Amino acid sequence: MKRRKFLKTSAAGATAAMLMPSLACSPKNADTGLILYTVRDEMSANPESTLDRIAEIGYNWLEAAGYSEGRFYGHKPADFRKMIESRSMQLVSSHSGLNKENVDEVVGASAEAGLKYVVIPSLPHNMINSIDALKKTSEFMNMAGDKCRQNGIKLGFHNHTIEFDEVEGKKPYDVMIENTDPELVVFQLDLAWITASGNNPVEYFNRYPGRFELWHVKDLSEDKKDATLGEGTMDFAPIFAAAGKAGMKYFFVEQDHSRARKPMENIEISRNFLLENNLV
Repeated sequence: MKRRKFLKTSAAGATAAMLMPSLACSPKNADTGLILYTVRDEMSANPESTLDRIAEIGYNWLEAAGYSEGRFYGHKPADFRKMIESRSMQLVSSHSGLNKENVDEVVGASAEAGLKYVVIPSLPHNMINSIDALKKTSEFMNMAGDKCRQNGIKLGFHNHTIEFDEVEGKKPYDVMIENTDPELVVFQLDLAWITASGNNPVEYFNRYPGRFELWHVKDLSEDKKDATLGEGTMDFAPIFAAAGKAGMKYFFVEQDHSRARKPMENIEISRNFLLENNLV
C-alpha cells in the first residue's frame, strides 16, 4: 500500500476509534447495553433465566433498575454482580433514587456491586420547579457526586421531557448542566424523551460537549410514545455519529412499555436493528 493511502486509512481508523472508543469492535460482536427496567417483570419473576436470555441475545452492558433496601432484585450487591459477570456481562450502572438521607447507603451498595455509575432516574417536581430549587438540586448532585467519586463511581441524571419545560425563562435541564461539576456529575440522555420535548440531541452535544457519558436508546412513535428500535420515527445515524462529541461511553436500549410483543422479543429486535444499521 502506498504511504499516502496508508496514512489516510490509518488516520480514518484512528478517528473512528477516538469517536467511538467503547464501540470499536466488529459488528457481530459489537458491545450493546440494556437497562433491566425494560424486562422488569421478567427480572422480578426469575432473574436467573432472564439474565440467561439477555446474554444469549448478545447484550454486554447492563443497567439495573431494581435497587431497594440494600439489594438489587432481592440479591446482595456482590452476589448480583457475580450473577451478571458469570454470564460474561458487565453491570455498569443502576437507576437508584437518591436523597440526603440514603446517599451513603446507596453509594456504598453501588460500590459493592462494582458499578461505574449511579443514575438518578427522576426528581420530584419541587426540586425543579424554580431556578432557586434547581440550584439547590445541583448542589445536592455535586455533593452526591463527590461521595460517588470517593468510591470510584460517577453520578448521573436521567431525563424525561419535563426537564425541558421552561421555568422562569430557562430549561431546568440546562440549569442543572451549567451548575453541576463535570468531574462529579454526568448526564444520561434519553434520546427519545429529549426528542419528544422538541429538542435535538446533537445540538445538546454541541452545546455541552462531553457531558453525556450515558445514553438511553429508545425509538419514538408518531404519537410520541416509546417504540421498539426501528419501528418509530427516530433517526439514530446522526446521533451515533456525534457520540464522540457527546462523550458517550455506554448506552442502554430501553423500552418502557411493550405493546404488540413480549419484552424479550423487543430487546432482540432492537439489538439487531443497531447491528444491521451499523450504528455500533
